[in-house]
Amino acid sequence: MNKLIIHAELTKGRICKDIQGQFSEHLGRCIYGGVYVGEQSDIPNENGMRKDVVQALRDIHLPVLRWPGGCFADEYHWKDGIGPKETRKKMVNTHWGGVTEDNSFGTHEFFELCRQIGCDAYITGNVGSGTVQEMNEWVEYMTFEGVSPMADLRRQNGHADAWKVAYFGVGNEPWGCGGNMTAEYYANEYRRYQTYIRQYRPDARIYKVAAGSNGSDFHWTEVLMKNAGRMMDGLSMHYYTIPHSWEKKGSALNFTAADYYETLKNALYIEQLIRRHSAIMDQYDPEKRVGLIVDEWGTWFDVEEGTNPGFLYQQNSMRDAMVAALSLNVFNQHCDRVHMANIAQLVNVLQAMILTEGPRMLCTPTYYAFRLFRDHQENQLLDSHLIASDFTAEGITLPSLQESSSLAPDGTVHVTLVNPALDQGQELEISLQGMRAASVSGEILTGEMDAHNTFDCPDAVKNVPFTGFALADGGLKVTLPACSIVHLAIH
Repeated sequence: MNKLIIHAELTKGRICKDIQGQFSEHLGRCIYGGVYVGEQSDIPNENGMRKDVVQALRDIHLPVLRWPGGCFADEYHWKDGIGPKETRKKMVNTHWGGVTEDNSFGTHEFFELCRQIGCDAYITGNVGSGTVQEMNEWVEYMTFEGVSPMADLRRQNGHADAWKVAYFGVGNEPWGCGGNMTAEYYANEYRRYQTYIRQYRPDARIYKVAAGSNGSDFHWTEVLMKNAGRMMDGLSMHYYTIPHSWEKKGSALNFTAADYYETLKNALYIEQLIRRHSAIMDQYDPEKRVGLIVDEWGTWFDVEEGTNPGFLYQQNSMRDAMVAALSLNVFNQHCDRVHMANIAQLVNVLQAMILTEGPRMLCTPTYYAFRLFRDHQENQLLDSHLIASDFTAEGITLPSLQESSSLAPDGTVHVTLVNPALDQGQELEISLQGMRAASVSGEILTGEMDAHNTFDCPDAVKNVPFTGFALADGGLKVTLPACSIVHLAIH
């Protein structure tokens, strides 16, 4: 039998809530029609924000939201998105579909969205086509409470109090859409730009994030840590999961068992990336002060047939939920270095939490996977040891089980378990060291690999109570169905 040993008395570090962060970009229907419909819309809204979407995001305890991009960030000029909406400049969104961006959702609207959700703000600044002055003035506009030109302009635009910016990203993907820079050139640009991200609020220090590597570009991490590590709080990394290749991403719904297993194998590669980037960071930052920020991750498949290819709209199945759960467990296990992660993207784009169609809304299997993990937020990662053999299916070898365990302030131990096999359940014995289980509750997400929710059947895939466990000798015996994600709360 598989065995999991959890040392409830041995903690390994805090699981930052921001590991469960999200990403929102002016891309397709993520912002417009996704979270924002405008104050005059017949869709129920508060100050233009969809009430149904906001409530769903509150329910998963969304901790932090990244905006305005993405590639869009490096062509976004923030002053175009403030002031009366009828006078805001219009622009062409050259990266995503060539559509007109009317800038009706700007800085004030973003912070209103964060207020309604109850989450922190992660702003990405424009390095690719913007200036140091522009970035400096945006930080002043958002965070300075005294008398200054930008603070006065914010007040004129209707917001007297300064906002809190939890994170600020200095550009996005400068190795590609953010300017096609070399690591050496961007390191110098980062040093210059970050100088002018002033810390105006002693009660709300801005965490500065340098734009990091594209997946396995370890040279980029080496150069940034060597040349600018002492000037950053975090260094980002982007990694998207696809079944085979960028040229053959495949369908989000019409896929084979081999595609499923290949996708999960590629998703788990993120752990190797984290280990190797962390090893480089350890050379320059052995105290692990600088966080690894995985601020773009998730699945990327072909767009749904009949949709704008520049909108990146894809359906979402149990396969996506499995990728999410496997990734979140990895982030938890590496919480000493991974300070934040932001899945791409929030609504209607790539591996979305939520899909909308006019007034209708549904939560995806990925959303329900995140819901199973929400109780890990701000807990202490526990020392745990999983004894389980690998399995091979369709010529691909994967771990038969995966987990992470944490200790809540009230003494509850939370365990998230993943069984990736499509046709094989797993028996697991959980041994608890340093505590004795008195009661247990659980939830499960399971289904066929391509199971998904539609607007006509929005609840086909969702979490349900889990009872496949029994107390035994102070520990547990658990039966995990095939293709399942389980959360256990052990008291």
